[in-house]
Amino acid sequence: MTYRRWFVVGVAVAVVGALVAAFAIFYGNFSPRGYVQDHFSRASGRDIGSQAIAYTSNKSPSQVSKEITDTWQPADQYVDGSGVYLRYDDDSVVILPLAVGSVILLERMSSAYPRYHGVVGNGWGWGRGSTVRGGGPGAGK
Repeated sequence: MTYRRWFVVGVAVAVVGALVAAFAIFYGNFSPRGYVQDHFSRASGRDIGSQAIAYTSNKSPSQVSKEITDTWQPADQYVDGSGVYLRYDDDSVVILPLAVGSVILLERMSSAYPRYHGVVGNGWGWGRGSTVRGGGPGAGK
């Protein structure tokens, strides 16, 4: 009877493992960063140093933004004529227009904050749920 119980437990663990593996194969990475890496073309020539990693699409910034946000809801977003700025817990996804299509920049919030603060200001919800400094007198000090 004991061997049968261990056999059933082993089969159950194997089935769960197979389901997790299948999900990972079909749905890719489990983050906005992974989604961009899996669905857009890498464009290393458009990287900003080693901090902002670039991808491209032949779709407009609004189309790319909709595709990403339909899958991964951002904590905050800001949209203006210069592009679409999406803030997630640890990452930013910035979508800027090209002559044809868009460039999608992936960057950690710690370096995205100083780079894009002049554009998004307080409209991006800096500091709420993120690890960057800010938020008022004495905050993060």
